[in-house]
Amino acid sequence: MAFAASLAQLQAEASCPLCLDYLRDPVTTACGHNFCLSCIHQRWEGLRGTFPCPVCLHHCPDRRLKRNTQLCHMTEIVQQIPTSGSQRKMQEEMPLCGKHREVLTLFCEKRLELLCPQCKGSLDPQDQPLVPMEEAAASQRGMLKRYIGVLTEYLKNSVKVYEYQGANILAVKRKMNTWRNDLDDECNDLKYSLEIEYNEFDNDLLVEENNVEEKLIENGRQISHRMFRLSSRLSEIEEKCLQTDEDLLTGIESIHSSYEHRESPAIFSYKLEKGIFTLPPHYLGLRKMIRTFQADLTLDPETAHPDLLISRNGKQATYWIPDRILNPQARTSYPAVLSSEGFDAGRYFWVVTIGVTGECSLGVCKESFPINTLTSPSPSNGCWTHTFGPSSIPKEIGVFLDYELGEVSFYNLKTCSLLYGITATFTGKLMPYFSIVSSEPLTTSIIRV
Repeated sequence: MAFAASLAQLQAEASCPLCLDYLRDPVTTACGHNFCLSCIHQRWEGLRGTFPCPVCLHHCPDRRLKRNTQLCHMTEIVQQIPTSGSQRKMQEEMPLCGKHREVLTLFCEKRLELLCPQCKGSLDPQDQPLVPMEEAAASQRGMLKRYIGVLTEYLKNSVKVYEYQGANILAVKRKMNTWRNDLDDECNDLKYSLEIEYNEFDNDLLVEENNVEEKLIENGRQISHRMFRLSSRLSEIEEKCLQTDEDLLTGIESIHSSYEHRESPAIFSYKLEKGIFTLPPHYLGLRKMIRTFQADLTLDPETAHPDLLISRNGKQATYWIPDRILNPQARTSYPAVLSSEGFDAGRYFWVVTIGVTGECSLGVCKESFPINTLTSPSPSNGCWTHTFGPSSIPKEIGVFLDYELGEVSFYNLKTCSLLYGITATFTGKLMPYFSIVSSEPLTTSIIRV
């Protein structure tokens, strides 16, 4: 096969690019290309001033040509080389240019296609340079191997997301069971007066649980489908790398296109709406304050730390343990996000739900506070927050801002008790501040009560 290929290339070198036959009375142009004397004269017939080379379009200043006696003798020798039946068969099996019927020995890296030496003259200058087929195959094979590495990482990430969504289904069930237990405790205190409302709320929980579970399962199926497509694409590229140079380079454009249009798996963000039921009298004061001063906040994704995933509706932030390769900025600052709304007067109340376990900091800060930096949040830096540790963090926290009195208060909404209070003198616009850190995914949601 190697001998047949070399012989075919030698015969191509001994052929005229114009008549495609063996060179007759060969001459060489100033740019180094060889033609039959009669062929080049015929091509330049009627031209004046400059004479372009038919192969590279190099402009020759005149019609001066140099006879190539050595090439003439070489052509005569090539014509006399006998070709065996097996060699002729191997030559016939080699890929030929459909236009010029010459062996495909060159590869255009811009157009991603195999070419013969005669095709070079028909290319625009910007399509240059052409590289030998063997060199191009080695380069493309290396690029495909890099694709394999990147796609492997994407597949690993998809597996992680798939497993994470499976864990979310269990988390939803655990959360629903916890809410049912809390509901049972409160309804035991209220006895018969809340029995009807309890049954209605329990039914709502079941409907919501089934709805969220169905969406999470469907999202898992979609991620599984993407994993299958990534696996198929990986297998296709790995198989492509094992093919011969000609087969590898044939259709390589579709491999590049499928790689560039890869998609990352979408994560279904869920929000569990806890129903409202009648509460004992000592709840009414705080609930009235919430209804009177509640602010409808949305998280600003422009201010979010790279480790925080913000939901589309701007109500939920999830701390995602990042892949260090995909997120080199991780762990370089406090993972925080600000609300899109700010306040420079008045009283406002917002409620935050905390999922799983971890550390959470809530409060307000000035617009000028350098969020997501190594600057520690403190009153001296224009940031008034309180941090809740993994063991003491409530499931629902109420934050109340009284701008004129200079107070920020934090409430445990389950017990309707004051957790912590901050007193300061506020100037300028204040932005609600949220920061979460956890050894596992942690979710913070802004809800309406």
